[in-house]
Amino acid sequence: MSSTLNPHHPDPAWRGRVTLAAVALIVLWPLLVWSEFKPWMLFDRQSLNATGRFLSAFLPPAHSPEFLLLMLEATWQTIAIATAGMTLALLGAVPLSILANERLSVSRLGTGRMGWFGSNLRRMVRWLLILLRSVPELVWALLFVRIAGLGPTAGVAAIALTYCGMLGKVYAEILESSDGHATDALLKNGSGRLAALCYGALPVSASELVSYTVYRWECAIRGSVVMGFVGAGGLGQRMDESMKMLAGGEVATMLIIFVLLVACADGVSKVLRGRLA
Repeated sequence: MSSTLNPHHPDPAWRGRVTLAAVALIVLWPLLVWSEFKPWMLFDRQSLNATGRFLSAFLPPAHSPEFLLLMLEATWQTIAIATAGMTLALLGAVPLSILANERLSVSRLGTGRMGWFGSNLRRMVRWLLILLRSVPELVWALLFVRIAGLGPTAGVAAIALTYCGMLGKVYAEILESSDGHATDALLKNGSGRLAALCYGALPVSASELVSYTVYRWECAIRGSVVMGFVGAGGLGQRMDESMKMLAGGEVATMLIIFVLLVACADGVSKVLRGRLA
């Protein structure tokens, strides 16, 4: 006991920790080399001078009434793009998550195994969800800009497709990992899948589902800003114009708006989780 409490006693697991650190270094070092990650370039004299000039242009942030009114309109458009895209994503994700959810399978009742048709249907739905979320929303936005032209339509469609895949996958996993006694009891007594979902699975998983949905809405707001750089409207398009004109004060104001938007989304998520709890 005394040797165990001795602060100078050697760590009995030091060999394993040193080995793990060496393996991690051996694996990560080639990745850092191949990615051409060179952080020291940020601290040479030329980079520091450019950083200083760039940041000095941020002060003071632009605050003229005309510009703030323009930012209010662009902010509202960004929120509208994110919300409309999330709404369309939910319309697709909810039915797809029900189809992909093994717990809501009626064919597995009694035997514990799904039928051939249900199993293949779920496999196809899961591959569809993989396809939708594997393409980043920025790539979808580039494609839709070519099809529909510049404007918010491309951003809404891009968010709808990508987030449909994300929401559908996570919704199915949340519902499958929750307590399934109520859902199984409803299905065994002849309840439909939709009723089993509403009265069995949702009450147990509502807080987690809402929290993730609001988080994804927050991500959609950030995504809609990024997609604005490829012509999908909103704050991102305005920021791209200001950066091209080297208007640092305008960029600073937009960055402040970004922070406030994310803070508001976080507040909404906290209020909803508190009410559901």
